[in-house]
Amino acid sequence: MTTRSQTAGRPMQEHQPVLLRSATVVDTRDGTRHRETDVLVRGATIAEVRPGIDGDGVQGVRVVDARGLYVVPGYNDMHGHPVGQSPRHQTRDLELMLAYGITGFRQMSGSIKLLRDRAAGALDLPESGPALLATPGPLLITPLNAATEEQAVTTVREQYDAGADFIKVAMVTPDVFFAAQAEALRLGLPIVGHLPPGIDVLRASRLGMKSIEHLGPGVGLFACCSPHGAHVEQGAGGGPKVKVPPFKLPFMEQIMGRVVKKLVLNPINRTNPEDVERLRRATDSFDDDLARKLAERFIEDGTWQVPTLIRVKTQQLCDDPDFAEDPALRYMDAGTLKSWKKATAKFTEFSAETRATFRTMYDQQLRLTGIFDDAGVPMLAGSDCSGAAWVVPGRSLHREFDELASAGVSALRVLQMATLRAAEFLGSTATMGTVEPGKNADLVLLEADPVESVQNLHRVAGVVRAGRHYPAADLTVLKERAAAQA
Repeated sequence: MTTRSQTAGRPMQEHQPVLLRSATVVDTRDGTRHRETDVLVRGATIAEVRPGIDGDGVQGVRVVDARGLYVVPGYNDMHGHPVGQSPRHQTRDLELMLAYGITGFRQMSGSIKLLRDRAAGALDLPESGPALLATPGPLLITPLNAATEEQAVTTVREQYDAGADFIKVAMVTPDVFFAAQAEALRLGLPIVGHLPPGIDVLRASRLGMKSIEHLGPGVGLFACCSPHGAHVEQGAGGGPKVKVPPFKLPFMEQIMGRVVKKLVLNPINRTNPEDVERLRRATDSFDDDLARKLAERFIEDGTWQVPTLIRVKTQQLCDDPDFAEDPALRYMDAGTLKSWKKATAKFTEFSAETRATFRTMYDQQLRLTGIFDDAGVPMLAGSDCSGAAWVVPGRSLHREFDELASAGVSALRVLQMATLRAAEFLGSTATMGTVEPGKNADLVLLEADPVESVQNLHRVAGVVRAGRHYPAADLTVLKERAAAQA
């Protein structure tokens, strides 16, 4: 998926050369560790990676003692929504992401204005934040901009003309989905996103869906993992339940944006008894062998998965005290926390039996992720930050690492999902994904070996973003600035 334009905003300032001295450089392709290795950064690019670089010969070089530290490519959150909020919240979230080692992100919601501003270099994104790697235009939603096949095709064309990197499908009917998919692929534009209720998952994969987000969500993938797939999906064709006026209002996109923002806090709160029964049928009939066959299909079709397990968990286990007790909540403002607590209160209205079904469903989603990983399905790390209840930007990707580990994904695979695989997905391996000369100078310095344990991925001792070195103290400043403004 080579993005059509990656102009993120104002040009990055060129910083003094940086020499990371005597580090252990981790090769993300196979986990090989190259000890006592120096990394020289000039401007926004890695210039050299080898032992014994003479820093005295580099004018104005800043030497960083990296002995005992491990250097890996910067992390990429491949499913997030930080752009498009209020300027204050957008800056806060992006700076928090950098503070946790995230140097790039795939924006998963957009607008025609965002696309035009990006093309003009007019996005007001902080220098002390990750790079915007790719973005779509407005989400495809029935009945807002995809009420009919014809309207969906028109919407896809408009986004293509505006410079979208991909089309994201959110809530549409199956017929609209396949019409949008066909037009996007005709234009050479990847299509990604949700699996609408009642969708033929195998057909969507076969016809070229680039990535499936959140393992569906819902029962879509699980219907393929059940010997009673049709029974599992029975009654699931009703489509989304977003109401809009029968006529077009001025500022409709902004109005619907507010509706969707409220909905995405925790979509599972809108689950009705029929939905719960479908989930129960799906979990009761889950078959590992069918899941492996589904994995084989995804590998054959080149369909990526972005599980966003932390997002799924905060929905399906919304009242887990671990979320409300997270120390990172101090970075979030009072209004956001109030809305998250309100969504949790709504969740607790479900019966104990229903919540038990949700817990079982999450356990099965962990199992499915592990099966996909064992089979070699290409996967990316993403957290759905900025908007979802209990998902704190930056911190959320680290929680995703832990959930992936719970699913049985090895530390090296988790690291790859956040680095090398992101580069492969974007078609950007020439500039990102490994620590090599000529690559972008977006790096994370870790206090312990990230190949040995996922826990070591959390131990961020410094970040290099576009050639600027942020030591641990600077990263702490970014976090404390968010806390002070909360």
